[in-house]
Amino acid sequence: MFRRVVRQSKFRHVFGQAVKNDQCYDDIRVSRVTWDSAFCAVNPKFVAIIVEASGGGAFLVLPLHKTGRIDKAYPTVCGHTGPVLDIDWCPHNDQVIASGSEDCTIMVWQIPENGLVTSMSEPVVVLEGHSKRVGIITWHPTARNILLSAGCDNMIMIWNVGTGEALITLEDMHPDVIYSACWNRNGSLICTACKDKKVRVIDPRKEEIIAEKDKAHEGARPMRAIFLSDGNVFTTGFSRMSERQLALWNPQNMEEPISVHEMDTSNGVLLPFYDPDTNVVYLCGKGDSSIRYFEITDEAPYVHYLNTFTTKEPQRGMGYMTKRGLDVNKCEIARFYKLHERKCEPIIMTVPRKSDLFQDDLYPDTAGPDPALEAEEWFEGKNGEPILISLKHGYIPGKNRDLKVVKKNILDNKPKMSKNTENTNPATKTATSAPSIKGEAKLDEVLKEIKSLRELVSSQEKRIAKLEEQLSQMDI
Repeated sequence: MFRRVVRQSKFRHVFGQAVKNDQCYDDIRVSRVTWDSAFCAVNPKFVAIIVEASGGGAFLVLPLHKTGRIDKAYPTVCGHTGPVLDIDWCPHNDQVIASGSEDCTIMVWQIPENGLVTSMSEPVVVLEGHSKRVGIITWHPTARNILLSAGCDNMIMIWNVGTGEALITLEDMHPDVIYSACWNRNGSLICTACKDKKVRVIDPRKEEIIAEKDKAHEGARPMRAIFLSDGNVFTTGFSRMSERQLALWNPQNMEEPISVHEMDTSNGVLLPFYDPDTNVVYLCGKGDSSIRYFEITDEAPYVHYLNTFTTKEPQRGMGYMTKRGLDVNKCEIARFYKLHERKCEPIIMTVPRKSDLFQDDLYPDTAGPDPALEAEEWFEGKNGEPILISLKHGYIPGKNRDLKVVKKNILDNKPKMSKNTENTNPATKTATSAPSIKGEAKLDEVLKEIKSLRELVSSQEKRIAKLEEQLSQMDI
């Protein structure tokens, strides 16, 4: 009888490769704050990195092409008064990023199309509601302008960024620090890992716990929990003997795990990054110098070890590029941005193929940048699956619309009462005023940029004049 010894998988030969030195981002002072987040967020336009900052918290936002040595004077996003703990790009707008900080606030920023010219200290909106530092933030995968935050006050808050309001507050569900929070594929549920060693699956709109597992991992060190595309939950943590573990759970029956793997005895927290299109999970340990990757399938043992990418330097943090930012012509299936102490190094994961044609088995349609729902629809109870796009001809970004925050004000409702007394049609009024507001905002942005460039040019001219003076004195 023929017996297959090696499991067939198109990802068995995935290999990682660090880019050349000149394609790294050098001379970056990566944050030293003791918090187990990734410190880095990436999208098809920018890489954002939390950095050391005196007198508050800051992060760098670099266009992907701006490799090489980064000037110490390069502008940062620096509105927080305490260290930044977590950052996350909006999946529906590549110029919008949210940051959570030790100053108990969340700030949402709109980055100019070509990156920062001057330091940015004015966010589009500040979300205030947590009483302790905010360590976790994550955007809703399919609804526009919905942001989840979790703080050290053991609270989870879900915000409508478009109005600046907290619409859901989950207060009494977690008795201790929340280690991780993750949306499922359509954003109808969240799963959390907590210091009380429980993994919980929560319906945020009903404000109820659907499933929970006590002592998912018995060790005392931090756990992580993420949703997979089939609805199962994947966790990383520590055993009682301080061995690192990974486990797979079915939320319908959390009594026993589907699968558990012991790994090694290192003490770095394993950060899981998941690709829903290929069902591959990448595990990056903080302080490790390797990335392990596993394929998750329906056949036992369900979690299949693929390979390990190893380097010499330990990683301080890790950014993970969304699928639409990858180079499909090179069969690139993942790209990481590894943080060292003083630099950020891209690592490319590739499936070796002989053909130059588009490999449709590696690139099924993936989640695109268009939201399936508006914030209000989601809060009313609707769910929407991600709107998929094909990567056959590479991802071509569309025009991002600006993030507009409309604060709800009691005064705003007053004119509506006197609607009958007005002869003018209010519909035409709002229609004409909206574009002018948008135009003014754009004009302000352009004028600001021109002003900052002029200042830069004049300072450089002064410097040139000084240097010329020194040169003339040398000639003498």
